Amino acid sequence: MSSIDLTKLLKISLDAGKEILDVYAQDFDVETKADNSPLTIADQRAHNVIVKGLKAAYADIPILSEEGAEIPYKERKDWDKFWLVDPLDGTKEFVKKNGEFTVNIALIDGNYPEIGAIYAPVLDIFYYGKQGVGAFKLEQASEAVITSENDLVEKSVRLPEAKDSNSVNVVASRSHMSDDTQAFIDQLKEKHAQVDVVSAGSSLKFCLVAEGKADYYPRYAPTMEWDTGAGQAIIETAGGKVIRHEDNKRFYYNRENLRNGWFLVQL
Repeated sequence: MSSIDLTKLLKISLDAGKEILDVYAQDFDVETKADNSPLTIADQRAHNVIVKGLKAAYADIPILSEEGAEIPYKERKDWDKFWLVDPLDGTKEFVKKNGEFTVNIALIDGNYPEIGAIYAPVLDIFYYGKQGVGAFKLEQASEAVITSENDLVEKSVRLPEAKDSNSVNVVASRSHMSDDTQAFIDQLKEKHAQVDVVSAGSSLKFCLVAEGKADYYPRYAPTMEWDTGAGQAIIETAGGKVIRHEDNKRFYYNRENLRNGWFLVQL
């Protein structure tokens, strides 16, 4: 089992969330990156806090973050373990001020996620998963008094929770609904009496599946590795899977091209 202490990831996530919420409460400028995605000072401030925290706690583990993604493949291809970070996932939701954005931190070991931490600052919910321990959520995370990893687990809710609906629920992106995603939903409607679509932003879509509030999350549109690593860890430790569309194999990480192909998340 990993020696990584989940309470340290909780603190780092909460610290990043504070930086994000400080900017969220103000008027802020929005820049546009080369790929036309938005960037704010909140992304950069959260990145700085996370990198500082991870280096202080685990100096020997390298970090690949969206805001520091210029690390060449020839340097990272031999990494056995590394942190995969999206300091602010769902910047479009952040700009819209709808609260559906997250801090994502994953530990990748041997090209697969071993630990995932997702914190939603506005919702104040900390989702996490660790191989050998399970998947959990901690509500009112910023107010919790946590003394150890065991204490964290005891005060959290184990995922998935019991499903209280007979319908098949599909979670779809609030900002990226594609024609192929709609086709997947239409196919489900041919097989099931009731299919409901739940919209959500950022990596909260993974969390809804892990909780049992959704059965599927089809992502038939582009993402990057840092968008999915933490979510995959939580899904897999909850008993679900993330599979590649092209060959139905398990999603893996630290590829030369960090852009993800299509995938399906299911519990």
